[in-house]
Amino acid sequence: MPKVTEKYIADKKKRITDAAYELCLQKTVSTVTMQDIIDRVGLSQGGIYRFYKDIDEIFADMIRQMRERVSIKGKIDEILKRKDELSPREITNLLFMMLADFMESELMGIEKIDFELSVLAMNMPQRIEKIMGGLPEVGNMEYLTIRTMEYFQEQAARGRIHPSVNEEELLAFISSAYGGIQMTCIVNNCYRHERNPLTALYQPRVLLKTLAQTVNHLIGADGEDETKKEHSL
Repeated sequence: MPKVTEKYIADKKKRITDAAYELCLQKTVSTVTMQDIIDRVGLSQGGIYRFYKDIDEIFADMIRQMRERVSIKGKIDEILKRKDELSPREITNLLFMMLADFMESELMGIEKIDFELSVLAMNMPQRIEKIMGGLPEVGNMEYLTIRTMEYFQEQAARGRIHPSVNEEELLAFISSAYGGIQMTCIVNNCYRHERNPLTALYQPRVLLKTLAQTVNHLIGADGEDETKKEHSL
């Protein structure tokens, strides 16, 4: 009997997680079953259980691969490296436009799955703990929160921004607003079929631009570019 290699196991597991990902795009995450994945991959029931003991193990591996495939951490770092070159207002705008690019490109992919996992977390928190608990590194939004917190604290200490709320409250607001925008865009683009007069405005770039303007107001960056121009005249 031929020896089962690590590559053989990795290839089989990749087929399984790819099938799970495709099913999560076609259905809601909570309705995808082990039998769905077995049917999609073409393995026997016993065959798939050689690699994963249950569907939540498959989802955990799927999310790990999603994070490796689509990471914005490098883009966050590149923008924040320019913190001395650009004004806080410009940094905020770049960060939110980068998020708009990410949300637009992944609205029907990672963003949809992430949103549905959030819904699953509300209904079955024990499953989410099992799925997410063993992941080795922080996700995109967690990383953005950590780096942005450091940035706001540094800029406030240097007197470059003057937030009207403390950094923790500001980041809680941004996180909540981003989640609301994510939900609104996904619901209107993925699930809702009736005509809504505001549909054209329920788009990532439109809503995140407004959120960037709001954040600039909250950190006291309103009008700083105009002030700079006046001083240079």
